[in-house]
Amino acid sequence: MRHEKAGRLLELARMLASTAEGLTLDEMADGLGVGRRTAERMRDAVREIFPQLEEVEDPPTRRFRIPAGLDGLFQAPTADELAALRSAAEILRAAGGTARAAALQSLEQKVLSATRAQARRRLAPDLEALLQAETIAVQAGARPFEDEAVLSAVREAIKSLAMLRFRYEGGSTPGRVREVSPLGILFGRSNYLVAVEDPARGPLNWRLDRVRDPEVLPQPALRPADFSLQDYADESFGIYHDEVQDVVLQVSPEGAEDALRWRFHANQEVEPQADGGVVVRFRASGMLELAWHLFTWGDKVRIVQPEILRRTLAEQIEIASQALRPELT
Repeated sequence: MRHEKAGRLLELARMLASTAEGLTLDEMADGLGVGRRTAERMRDAVREIFPQLEEVEDPPTRRFRIPAGLDGLFQAPTADELAALRSAAEILRAAGGTARAAALQSLEQKVLSATRAQARRRLAPDLEALLQAETIAVQAGARPFEDEAVLSAVREAIKSLAMLRFRYEGGSTPGRVREVSPLGILFGRSNYLVAVEDPARGPLNWRLDRVRDPEVLPQPALRPADFSLQDYADESFGIYHDEVQDVVLQVSPEGAEDALRWRFHANQEVEPQADGGVVVRFRASGMLELAWHLFTWGDKVRIVQPEILRRTLAEQIEIASQALRPELT
């Protein structure tokens, strides 16, 4: 039990050392999954071990942080953590995310170089065993385009809150030069820049593989004050954004187990039914991508609503059926 308590205190110390603005007691409690009183006692215990813990006034509350970070003695990584980092890099590389894979590989090297030699020697056998025992299953699917120069320019514009100019080889007028306010990047089967070109139209998606000659401009970007990239992404089942629909899916008892493990949408509601099936409800746009996905469920899913989703799935089945019919001679 003593070791477990020490580990929890070290976990809190790491949380306090990894934040620039500090954490409130409520944030500590949420992060550790404990009550506020327990978080308060743990904070006091951390203060005894790390007297450099400081308080920051943030009316109506106070924040706490360890501004100088923790000594390397307390920060040695585990073999499991390093193996997970290496696996994440390999997953990205296999999926075409070469720039982000390289960034993770660089991070791994920095972590190892900052780890004491004795700890590295202790980690080496376990890490080697894990890496030999785990591999990545390559899945069929599109490989996203990832160009380091394009990503670097987009990220620089986002960090500096600046406008971005590029030639876009997509849309209805390929080759046109665009000037946009970048809001973020969506990584997936294809990678997209989310940006505003015309404030009246709001955010749009721009495929990164069609962005050419990106240039960060000196003009400040016009970022909507209430914009949340996560909320924007959650509006759609996939990448495509159109009118948001109320979706209701009836999953048969044969597909219920899979449905309970599957996340159709971040804000879904799943209701078990008396017959052993489930009903899934969520609000989202992107009916075309959702129709593509529902096709893989066969007869295990029935679309209750919306009607546009039923029509879209029927149209896609008809298109596929036409393609499979032999040509008339």
